[in-house]
This record gives sequence, structure tokens and C-alpha cells, in this order.
Amino acid sequence: MVDRFFRLFHREFNGLHEAALLLGLSAIFSQFLALARDRLLASSFGAGSALDIYYAAFRIPDILYVSLASLVSVTVVLPFIVKHLEDEDQAAATRLMFDLFSRFLSFISIAALIAFSLMPRLALLVAPGFSPAALAELVLLSRIMLLSPILLGLSNLVSNITQASRKFFLFALSPIFYNLGIIVGILFLYPEFGPAGLAWGVILGATGHLMIQLPAIISGPISWASVLKPKVRSGEWKKIFLLSWPRTLTLSANQLTIFVLVALASSLAAGSIALFNFAYNLQSVILSVIGVSYSVAAFPSLARCLSNGEKSKFIEQMSFAVRNIVFWSLPAIGLFIVLRAHIVRVVLGAGRFDWSNTRLTAAALVIFLFSVVAQSLILLFVRGYYAGGHTTKPLIINVFSSILTIGLAFTFLNLVKVDPTLINGLAQLLRVGDVPGIKFLVLPLAFSVGAIVNLIILWRFFQSDFGLFPKEVYRGAWQSALSAIVAAGVTYLGLALLAPFFDQATFLGIFLQGLSAGLFGIFTHIFLLKKLGNTELVLIGRAVRHKLWHRFHPVIPETESL
Repeated sequence: MVDRFFRLFHREFNGLHEAALLLGLSAIFSQFLALARDRLLASSFGAGSALDIYYAAFRIPDILYVSLASLVSVTVVLPFIVKHLEDEDQAAATRLMFDLFSRFLSFISIAALIAFSLMPRLALLVAPGFSPAALAELVLLSRIMLLSPILLGLSNLVSNITQASRKFFLFALSPIFYNLGIIVGILFLYPEFGPAGLAWGVILGATGHLMIQLPAIISGPISWASVLKPKVRSGEWKKIFLLSWPRTLTLSANQLTIFVLVALASSLAAGSIALFNFAYNLQSVILSVIGVSYSVAAFPSLARCLSNGEKSKFIEQMSFAVRNIVFWSLPAIGLFIVLRAHIVRVVLGAGRFDWSNTRLTAAALVIFLFSVVAQSLILLFVRGYYAGGHTTKPLIINVFSSILTIGLAFTFLNLVKVDPTLINGLAQLLRVGDVPGIKFLVLPLAFSVGAIVNLIILWRFFQSDFGLFPKEVYRGAWQSALSAIVAAGVTYLGLALLAPFFDQATFLGIFLQGLSAGLFGIFTHIFLLKKLGNTELVLIGRAVRHKLWHRFHPVIPETESL
């Protein structure tokens, strides 16, 4: 048993479904730990100023990370490494890795030192609505967290070596260790060091994210020890920079959007930033497990198709990924919407996280959920463009969408101040009209509208550039949507029928009621898809029986935010 476990460190995962399932299982466990992390934070602090400061402290390190670490992204660097290894030129691969390692460490260290010195001024931009005492604490936590982009950037660089040999298991463990570090910070470092202990927990997690990958590269195609020795510099870093900068700006635009939304939330009721982040993290469970897994697993095959001039096969693979993202996402969204209160109460409803916090988080979660399919497909379409070496168009579209989202956020907040009809109507629809602090709901609303518009534009341009999707995409989406709506209705009915049998004042009662009703919905969904002859259901059944191992070579996703 132990030998089998350690053999996973070096096992190759080549099939699209198998790669997505591996990444998905890793994401599920990682998300489980992330939810446990959020529960600890919610129960310990509630949705108040303490968590507002904690979440706001991530903003500057996040921007620093995407601005520099994404320049040495696996998506861009790995093809260079693989080409050298296929040419049996390990010396060239080593020179490239040393060049990237030394330049990245120099640039990000200098940037971190500058950010450290300017943090008091930067904090005013991050959270202009904070009090002086809250700003001082924000500066302290942000300065500590500046170590995390350095560590995660190095982890991203290390991943190029091991992914070149397609040994992915330890990479799947890295986000798990990241969340474990944060949990250790909450449980053990905070009681000893106060709020700074939470920030040091993030650093501990980033260290684990890096260190868990080191054993895999000892026997890899490139000796990491040799990378650390001075070598003749490679000139390929310039090519990598030219390929990376549009992607970096795209990620920076996304982070800038969150930056502005957090800044706006800082001027609203205490706890608005925390509630926004809790809801965003909950919707990210679907996004990470489904959207990220399939878009990342599909990327290498998409790149191979275009490099070989097989445009029709490229569209076929894109269609396949689109259909599966929609197939998995829609029923999950339906269940999350119906079970939103149960999910929030089970995950976060403990300690100082009261019923009002639960209702507001559930309301924000619903708003985010309406754009989860859009967010997932955006990841896929952007990688589709990257596979063909086209980085400018997704950059322009994402920047436009970010500007739109920011503009909508300002517009909605101004409308709410002038005429509260918008927020009151939204609050009544989501059944939180009697809860104070509802103004922050316009922020997830702006985010979701921006994501949906982003997808519409990307979809139209993508089909214009690469070709139309086959009818199976739309037929599969229709089948999944119809089945998901019926399954959601069955789940809602199940909640009502099961209510007398469970004590809803206890954690176990809430969990079992929601689980039982959700299972009714899942079985209904599968039954309807079988009756409709859904193609994706058949293909997934085959994948589970391991019949697609020989087809694709996935690339593990690097962290795109802290």
C-alpha cells in the first residue's frame, strides 16, 4: 500500500478525463481544506473588521504575484523546456531554468522591498474606508504576506521541471499543503502572535506549496542542484517575456478588478469584505473543481492540434471541453442555489458567524453562481487563444470586461445611494430584505455581469477566429440545463418533505437534510440525462473505466492568486 502511494509521485496521467479527474479530486480536497479554513476564520472572528483587514491584506501581494510570477508561467515556459528535452539538450534546459530563476528572484525581491516601504501609502488605496488603527494592522499583515508571492513564484518555477516529465501527483498536493499552512496559522500561530499569526500562516502555506514539490525533481529530467550553479545565461528569457506579458496584463486586470471591489467594500458596513470573500470562495469550489480542471487538462492537446495545423480537431477538443464544463457546472449550480443556506450554515455557520452573516453570504453566493459557467468557459477560451499563440485579443477583452465590472460597481453603488430601489428589490428577491448591510450585494452583481459579458464577447470572437462549434455543444447544454432545473426543483421539494425528520437547529441535522435532498436531485439529474441520451454521461462512464489513457498530456495549473 505504501509503495503504491509513493509510486503515484512518478506516475504519468495522460488522458483528458483522467487528468481532469486527478486535478478535480485534488481540487476537491484542497477546496475542502479551504472551506475548513474559512469555517475556522468565520467561527473565530465572524464577518467583521478583523476579517476585512485579513482579506484586504492579500491585495498587494496578489498584484505583485500576478505582475511578476506570471511572467514565468508554466503555460509559457514549459514548451521551451519540453523542446530542449525532446532534443536531448539538457544543458540548454538547465541554462534556461537558471536564467529564469535568477532573474525572477532578483526582480520580485526588489519589487517586494519597494512594496514593503510604500505599504502605508498603498494601504490607503487598498482600503480607503478603514480607520487609522485598521490601516496600521493592514500594513503589518500585508508586509508579512509579501513573502508569499516570492515563495509561490519559486514553486511555479520548480513545477516546470517536474511537469516536463509529466509526473503530476505532488503538484496536486501543493495547494493542499498551502491550505494546511493557513489552518496551522489560525489554530496555533494566531493564539501566540495575534493577527500577525494569520499572515505567518499564509507564509507557512506558501512554503509548503514549494517544499512538497522538491522531492519530485531530484530524479527529474533537469537537476535542480545544477540549476542553482552559475551557468552561461540563456537568451530565451526575452522570448518568454514577450509571450508572457499579455497574459500577465490579463491576470493583472482581473486582480485590479478585485482590488477595486475590495476598496469599495471597505467603505460599506463592517464585514462587507469578509462576506464578499466568503461567497466568492464558496462559488470557487465549482470553478476550481470543474472549470480550472478541464481548461488546464485540455490546454496541451489544444496547443498540439494548432501546432500541427489540425484546426478542425482543435475545435473538436474545444467543443469536448465546453460540453463537459457545462455538463458538470449546471447541476452543481442548481444544487448550490437551492441549498445555499444549508451550504453556508454547514461550512461557515459556527461561533461568531451569526444567522445574518449566513443569509447575506448565501445571497451573495447566488449572485456569484449565475456567472460560474461564464467564469469557467472564460478560462477555457483564453487558454484556447494561448494554445495558438494569440495573447493580445483575450487581453483586450479581459481589460474591457474589467473596466466594465469596475464601472458597474461604481454605478450600482451610486444608484443605491440615490435610489435604494435596486438594492431593495435584489434583497427581497434573495430574501434578505430585513438584514442590515445589504449594499455590498451590488459588488458580486457587478462581478457576475462583467463575467457574463466577457464570455459573450470571447465566444463570438473565438468562433470568428477558429470556427463554429458543432450542434452537439448546444444540444448538450440544453439537456444539462433542462435536467439541472428539474433536479433543482426536486431538491427544493426534498428539503420541504425532509424538514420534519431533521433537527435544523443542529449542524448534523442541517447537513443530513441538505445532503439527502441533494442526493434526490443528483439521482434525478442522472436519470433524466440517461433518458435524453446525453453523450457526456456516456463518455464520462468510459473515462471512469480508464479507456482514454493514451490521448493527452495535461499541464498542472499554477497558482494565479494567493
